[in-house]
Amino acid sequence: MIGVVYPGRVQPLTSSEVADRVSRGQVNQVERVTSRSARDIVVANVFTRVNAIYFVLFCVVASTGAWFDGLFGLLIVVNSAVGMVQEIRAKRTLDRLAILNASTVTVIRADGPLALDPAEIVLDDVVEVSAGDQVPVDGDLLATTGLEVDESLLTGESEALAPAVGAPLLSGSVVVAGSGRLRATRVGEQAYAAKLAREASAYSAPSSGLRAGIDTILRYLTWVLIPVGALMIWNQLTQTDLPLSDALRGMVAALVPMVPEGLVLMTSVAMAVGVIRLGRRQCLVQDLPAMEALARVDVVCFDKTGTLTEDGMRVRELVLLDGDDDLARTALATIGAGESRPNASMQAILEGTAGAVAAEAEARVPFSSARRWAAARTAGTTWLVGAPDVLLPGDPVLARASAESGQGRRVLALARTAAPLDGHALPGGIAPVALVVLDQRVRPEAADTLRFFEDQGVTLKVISGDAPVAVGAVAGQVGLPHADATVDGRELPTDPEELGRVAEASSVFGRVRPDQKRELVRALSSRGRTVAMTGDGVNDVLAMKEADVGVAMGSGSPAARAVARLVLLDSSFATLPYVVAEGRRVVANIERVATLFLSKTVYSVLLALVVALTALPFPLLPRHITLIAWFTIGIPAAVLALAPNKEPARDGFVGRVLTAALPGGLAVAVAAYGAYAVARSVIGTGSADTVLTSTAAFLALVVVAFDILIDVARPLRPWKVALLAAMIGAMTAVVAIPLGRRLFLLEPGDGRVLLIAAGAAAVGLVLRRVARWAVRRFVARRVARTDRRVASAA
Repeated sequence: MIGVVYPGRVQPLTSSEVADRVSRGQVNQVERVTSRSARDIVVANVFTRVNAIYFVLFCVVASTGAWFDGLFGLLIVVNSAVGMVQEIRAKRTLDRLAILNASTVTVIRADGPLALDPAEIVLDDVVEVSAGDQVPVDGDLLATTGLEVDESLLTGESEALAPAVGAPLLSGSVVVAGSGRLRATRVGEQAYAAKLAREASAYSAPSSGLRAGIDTILRYLTWVLIPVGALMIWNQLTQTDLPLSDALRGMVAALVPMVPEGLVLMTSVAMAVGVIRLGRRQCLVQDLPAMEALARVDVVCFDKTGTLTEDGMRVRELVLLDGDDDLARTALATIGAGESRPNASMQAILEGTAGAVAAEAEARVPFSSARRWAAARTAGTTWLVGAPDVLLPGDPVLARASAESGQGRRVLALARTAAPLDGHALPGGIAPVALVVLDQRVRPEAADTLRFFEDQGVTLKVISGDAPVAVGAVAGQVGLPHADATVDGRELPTDPEELGRVAEASSVFGRVRPDQKRELVRALSSRGRTVAMTGDGVNDVLAMKEADVGVAMGSGSPAARAVARLVLLDSSFATLPYVVAEGRRVVANIERVATLFLSKTVYSVLLALVVALTALPFPLLPRHITLIAWFTIGIPAAVLALAPNKEPARDGFVGRVLTAALPGGLAVAVAAYGAYAVARSVIGTGSADTVLTSTAAFLALVVVAFDILIDVARPLRPWKVALLAAMIGAMTAVVAIPLGRRLFLLEPGDGRVLLIAAGAAAVGLVLRRVARWAVRRFVARRVARTDRRVASAA
């Protein structure tokens, strides 16, 4: 390795020394918490609060001998099995994709260099790192060739460091330039990044607004269910003249539907299925809430290189300004030879100068996104390659460079000076030698992808380190609006408020430093925008980490893939719309099914409350509740939760769901109780009349419950109509067939029952619409008052 080397002798480890360290546990293995083990998945899905409640209630019903009333106990098996199967499938998908996404590191051992998984590094190993790598272990620097590291992901300090030989390097820091070798001094759980992962919130799993909303709803329900449930138990056991077995069955029938048993399950299943679907498109979801976050994104920021353009470039032309062609090509080859991991531009230069022989360099400065130039000194001349406006400010050659950039090409300047290199400072006396014109190939899918986001109301911004005119030209080629109105990063304001206004108003940014990319993302976030940042290079890492969702290309640097929440393993920009669509499907469908489950909870609580206050037996049996749950909630919810849905995600999940569930729940409770009360007064209250009065309540409840289901399923599509028809048909068959009547203790043949049920259902249908109108009007007035207060405060 060329560069400064540790003065002491460090011998690479032999196989026996490696084996000894492995036996002592001195290996870089850290417990991974990205997915649960199969055992944890089974335990988490079987031993749940809902399953425990249902199991106790099943035991109560079983003690009465009415086993058919314990059908709801099947939900314990179904909930557990469905949850386990989907989560294990998702885990296998994630594990498979994680292997494809895994980065290897080069470890120098006595047998020679080895490409290993970072978890195979042992204490005292010699590890080689290059630009784009994340340092995998803590260690002391043994050798350096212009090595620069960025520790901002660990410390928040944005300035890149150029450590001297012997200096400590921290795991988790990012190599932004050059290369080096270090000796591992702390591995595994003892390394800095592992400690930080346990202690710092910056490395904790991102939270899910959807799950937080569901937890809030469940917390509200707990406050209601406990007193209402206790009141119902007291009423059925002490305030009615029913036999103990009938009272227990009525109590269970009241309590079972209060628990929204499928809400959490459907959320987990929808998320897991989303992971599997995206996995089929070679998209690795590194944390599940990322799908939800991307569904809420209203600003997508792109890096140009590797995102809008393909990874590879080629030298289109070498425009000589001074000197001969061979000398220029030799200088380019010499500079490129010092890059251990050349970026796309340098790789194109190396390919374009393949016939030239690199000279021996006395000193080097590797390329850095922050500096935008690289250099090598040989035979008394310092050669430099970089951005023309950085190396040659004010030189007439910039006009030619700008003209080429305006065609969407990348232009680099080759220059020289007699001045020696002094650290990373740009030497003086620089004179132009040649312009290197590189062709950039725009991704064929980029235009359609941007058009998708525009149609979805998502704001698009291109943020690049390239010359503004070149960025604008490429943005124009893919159809980005206002691509000609570019902003030069060197002119960006430092005031956060002013920067936020510029970030909102502009769409194309060029000559933006990595730290400025982060500040632009931060400025957009501070203005209430939900930001996604896509990129593939180390210069995108800070912005990707700051964004709500970082999306990395699979061909990108290991550091970019490590901090991203989503990785497009096939590096196909066209996958991104599918990711957004999948996130929106998950969020919108969970909101749909939440309305179904919470409507059931609302009407169960209200029905139990009014029955308890009027000291009546509960009108339904547990078997009735199970039948209603199957066809008006359970099966439809399972289908709707996985259905296509393009509705954009919005904030206010809890308020919208409760607003939708309350009118329906109130209407069902009124219809069921009204039919029951009227039936008792018309038909009778004797034990022989119990089936008739329960049937009236059952039928009225079912009609209004199906009305809620139809509303939730809107907009109706042929397949949704078929689903609704199947559910209504199945319920009708159960009620109409003699076997179904006997099993579920229903008797709809009495004309009085049908008339009472029809009248009560009609009242419920009207009441639901009136209540929904009233609730929406109330909410609209509150929103209007809030808007007026905000406007007056502003």
